[in-house]
Amino acid sequence: MREGAHGGRIAAYPAEDSSRVATRRPPGPFRDRPRRVGRKSTTREPIIQEPESYDPGNTVDSTSEATRRDAGVTESARANRGWWDRNADEYQVEHGTFLGDDRFVWGPEGLDEVEAELLGPPEALKDKEVLEIGAGAGQCARWLAAQGARPVALDLSHRQLQHALRIGGSFPLVCADASALPFADGSFDLACSAYGALPFVADPRLVLREVRRVLRPGGRFVFSVTHPIRWAFPDEPGPEGLSVSSSYFDRTPYVEQDEQGRAVYVEHHRTLGDRVRDVVASGFRLVDLVEPEWPAWNTSEWGGWSPLRGSLLPGTAVFVCERD
Repeated sequence: MREGAHGGRIAAYPAEDSSRVATRRPPGPFRDRPRRVGRKSTTREPIIQEPESYDPGNTVDSTSEATRRDAGVTESARANRGWWDRNADEYQVEHGTFLGDDRFVWGPEGLDEVEAELLGPPEALKDKEVLEIGAGAGQCARWLAAQGARPVALDLSHRQLQHALRIGGSFPLVCADASALPFADGSFDLACSAYGALPFVADPRLVLREVRRVLRPGGRFVFSVTHPIRWAFPDEPGPEGLSVSSSYFDRTPYVEQDEQGRAVYVEHHRTLGDRVRDVVASGFRLVDLVEPEWPAWNTSEWGGWSPLRGSLLPGTAVFVCERD
């Protein structure tokens, strides 16, 4: 069922199978995703002694510019895989302590799976086979394992999974494309993704159909993304982030590109209706749509997420889907 996927090493799949999916960034938050409480991360510099080599033709420098333009499946995946491989170390140093090693938070508001139970009651997770997509350093998968589940942590970025390997855990780590999952049909009871993959792919239905394929009948898939309404506002935490600056209906991707016009980061916008139609067209039944409110205890401000904006605008949308 999980060829090559074993705890303690990263199972990598061919590059041609990893050319269509990506991971996370603005206007979505999860390079800055918050966490409320929990055991501190073991992250300390230096994280991993030898940095992994990468394609110098896809580097990001101070001359990169942000724009809105079309970006297809392959370009989006290539750009985002490179971005996360290059930035994983900095991300883990900056946010590792906040994220902890084994917590499961759905978004910047701090909605915790312990309280939300969107995958089901923690006691019901025992022995469930769970696929986490866009796992990063495997914090959510590590929490699932602690509940007695049997998770598999999948990410497009090999460097992110090296951090999962560094922190430790007995669950499999798989470096592969979420739109070409390297698993047999009906391999999992549950699947989850906290700001992973779906905001970064040009065709989210490719991912959704693949997730449905690997789920068993009655299986649940829960995923969170930046709330679509945020795309109409500037990605600023203060009052300037409260005035509409662009059309909510403009689906042109957000792209950061180098001097040669090559994308180095891409994020895609879907309206709320688009997301619902994607879910239904991919063979799922939408059973809940959660828009977490900003809690009074959360005084953190990072990126475009803040108590000010969070008290007035939804920042995260969590889709709870089931396969019939």
